[in-house]
Amino acid sequence: MGSQVLVAYATKYGATAEIAEKIGQVLRQAGLQPDMLPVDHVSDLTPYKAVVLGSAVYIGRWRSEAASFLKANEKVLAEQLVWLFSSGPTGEGDPVELMNGWHFPKALQPIADRIRPRDIAVFHGALNVAKLNFVEKWMIRNVKAPVGDFRDWEAITSWATSIAEGAERSGTDAGNAR
Repeated sequence: MGSQVLVAYATKYGATAEIAEKIGQVLRQAGLQPDMLPVDHVSDLTPYKAVVLGSAVYIGRWRSEAASFLKANEKVLAEQLVWLFSSGPTGEGDPVELMNGWHFPKALQPIADRIRPRDIAVFHGALNVAKLNFVEKWMIRNVKAPVGDFRDWEAITSWATSIAEGAERSGTDAGNAR
């Protein structure tokens, strides 16, 4: 396969961008050529054989720009190797359990089903109160959300390594024969 991989992301305060950068670093170390870009900076998917798409999660939803990107590019993504990730829950423990079994935005699940991603991951996020506005601080206090950086870099690295291996195994077959 061509070694060109897009790692596209939507972030509000930068924690998801840092996860995307880490994924890109791992892919580069594996010999791939990743581009890490915010989704609103991606205009053409044709140079890419594989796409890793991630978003910060708020109240069970991806950021609107990530959801719009997924919807607008569904047909192209269905012909590529795709991996999806979400970042958001804070606190200790399994991130899916912390989100009461949430794995992917329900409203976007039909699109994901048609794209058939290789994997969908949920990673811990980071919550820095200093970056929040007054309303967000109030909400965090009311729901007693754990504050801090809970990202599991080992889990992120492991997942990115599996992406590199999956991309390499797929050779030039980036189509639907997955």
